[in-house]
Parts: sequence; C-alpha cells; structure tokens
Amino acid sequence: MKLSVQNLTKEFGETCAVKHVSFDLSYGVYGLLGPNGAGKTTLMKMMVDILAPSEGKVLLDGVNIKELGASYRDKLGYMPQEIGVYKNFSARRFLKYIAALKGITGKAADEKIEELLDLVGLKDTGKKKLGGFSGGMLRRIGLAQTLLNDPKILIFDEPTAGLDPQERIRFRNIISELSENRIVLLSTHIISDIEFIAGQVIIMRNGAILTIDTTENLLQEVEGRVWTTVVSHAELDRLKKQFTIGNIVQRSNGVEIRIVGDRQPPFPCKTVKPILEDVFSYYFGGNV
Repeated sequence: MKLSVQNLTKEFGETCAVKHVSFDLSYGVYGLLGPNGAGKTTLMKMMVDILAPSEGKVLLDGVNIKELGASYRDKLGYMPQEIGVYKNFSARRFLKYIAALKGITGKAADEKIEELLDLVGLKDTGKKKLGGFSGGMLRRIGLAQTLLNDPKILIFDEPTAGLDPQERIRFRNIISELSENRIVLLSTHIISDIEFIAGQVIIMRNGAILTIDTTENLLQEVEGRVWTTVVSHAELDRLKKQFTIGNIVQRSNGVEIRIVGDRQPPFPCKTVKPILEDVFSYYFGGNV
C-alpha cells in the first residue's frame, strides 16, 4: 500500500498555508514535525479529504482519493486535535454509535468495542458517562473511535495532548504495534513521542517540506553541533541573543544550557550526543 501526496497546496485568500508538498508513505510510522503555523493540520485535513486542496492531489495506490470516495474512508482512521463527544453517553454507547455510523453493527460492533476499550485501558469505565472523563481518558476514547473500522491508514493530529507520561507510553506502544501493516502519520509537539516510534520524520516550516529523513540520519546531521555548559543567569540572557539555546536546567552552580548550531561557542563547553529536540532547535532556532 502506498499513499502519495502530490503537489498539495492550500490557499486561504492571500495566505498559502501549504505550498506544493509532495511525499510518499508506505507501511510504518512517520512523524510530522514543525512549529505552530507550519501547515501540519491543514496538510492532514487534505490527506483525509476534509479539506479540498487548491492544487495537487492525494493518491492511494495510484488512484485519486476523490475517485475512491467511501472506499478510501473505509481504510482511514483520523484523530483530530479536538475530539467531539456526547457527554451524556457512556463510553460503550458512544463507541457503539460511532461504529453504527461506520457501518459496524450487532455482535461485530460489540466485540470490537470491548477489544478497543481493553486496548486503551478503559474497559472498567465503559459504563461511565463521557462528561466525567478526564482529558486523557477522552483522548483514549478518541483513539478507540479511530480504530473501530480497523483502518489501514492512521492519521493523528496531536494525539498525546493532555496525556500523562504513563498514558503517552501506552499510546506510543499501541501505535508501534499497529504500524506493522499500516501507514501511520503522527503530528505532535511532544518530540520524544516521534523519536521513540517514528521510522521517518517529515519536517515542515511555513507550509513547505524542509526535509524527510530517518530519525538516525537527522540525528547524525547535528552530530558535533550540540554542546552543554553551565553559565550564570546574567550570562544566559546574553547568550540567548547569540546562540540557539535548547534545554535550560537549573543547577546548584548556575544554569546548564544546551547550545545547538554550526559553530562551537568560544568558551568552555562539552560536545554531547544529539536528541531529536536538538534537530528541532537546529531547524527552528530553539522553538521547542
């Protein structure tokens, strides 16, 4: 299976939110990375056929998704940033309602719902009304809803927002297991989520693709370009104007900072092994 994005462009009046984007996806997990306003959500909405492109097209195995229509949506699972639920519905009732909308009814629906509630760790709260769910629990219901039709293409927009660390690990593990025979596109501001599970990373800025590469190659690109040192608070304000500063950690002897760039700072510092956040800092000037 191959999902191809060809020259996708979206204009809103005089603003071009996505600019001539092209790439191919096959089985595996792809991370979509970029600062706010990069065009990630607009791109994904065009890929799931919610938003019509100004130019370009999306193909599944060489066929335009506009021509495929319902057969494309049958293969698709999309989890947006904002998940709409009926607060007076229980978790089971809500999933049964969504299953019916997807054409899944009767025993097949009941069995799938129980399987998914167990998968996302909500089997014991299936009778509880969604209005009493925490934000993290609602994200898990959103994941279960996305998986109801056993989709082969999964597109997630900020899926781990509001999840605690344990829930994020659970989510990452689920996605990693699902990706063996599925195409998964994952957009998130939590860079470690991508670092742990994405085979390739798509980096966007100002509506355009900057690069598409494996996590390993991206990390290798900034090898030797990341340093740490400890400075005073007064020095930190000055250095922020001269260098790209990543992580800042308070220490007993000052402030430990992480510097990313093409030139080594002209003061004592130590070269360290890069992480994916350093790649983000390298491309976007520390806007992690």
